[in-house]
Amino acid sequence: MKIREDLVLRHVGDDHIIVDPGQDMVDMSKVFTLNDSAAWLWEQLAGQEFTRETMVNLLIERHDLPYKQAEEDINKLVEVLEENGLLDKLANAG
Repeated sequence: MKIREDLVLRHVGDDHIIVDPGQDMVDMSKVFTLNDSAAWLWEQLAGQEFTRETMVNLLIERHDLPYKQAEEDINKLVEVLEENGLLDKLANAG
């Protein structure tokens, strides 16, 4: 899988917001914010292909979590990213 390359993660105050710079008008009905861990993962993975396993390992490395907890957290994150169209569809096809 791969994060859509047209999206940008911005830090606004204490918030991490995903921005689509290609939009002519900002649609405030869909604002995507990430917590610190999800934003850190986004930054680590931007611009490259990755797997859930890669994400789990990064989360464990950063937060010293048990494998099962990290895996559950990553599964939830990937589900949200997929549901909201934040992953590159072409990268998911393979």
